[in-house]
Amino acid sequence: MPKKSNKIDLPDWAIGLWNDLGSPSLDKLQGVHSGDLLERRNGLRRDDLIEILIDARALLPDSDPWVRGRLISSGKTSLEILDGDGVQRFIARDTIVQIVLVAHTRPAYIDDKELLAFEREDMKRRSTLHEKVEKETTGNDDAHLWG
Repeated sequence: MPKKSNKIDLPDWAIGLWNDLGSPSLDKLQGVHSGDLLERRNGLRRDDLIEILIDARALLPDSDPWVRGRLISSGKTSLEILDGDGVQRFIARDTIVQIVLVAHTRPAYIDDKELLAFEREDMKRRSTLHEKVEKETTGNDDAHLWG
């Protein structure tokens, strides 16, 4: 029986998106589904290359039901995708039938130092912005007044 290769072969549509990310080595980033719980790394991640099958009832006739691209963000009601043509798409979660993970391009969340540093800086920025808004609205206690 031939040994299974761990090499990631990207489909043609994904190569440009992978190049745009700086062509990261994908082999070390793939999910770990078995073994010690602390060593497992699975689930969708930011910048993953994915294919999404859309429910045909949500599409116009003769539309391609597959959306292929890079996962930009994941919200409560939608996924934000950058497709191979550079088009930013928001896909409603209610219309998704299946998501196929083509390749992870970033480490798992807990191991992603760049993402954790970004989130920390983003929290600081938001906190500073909230403080600024508080100071600018101090003394404006007329929210309880009508019309």
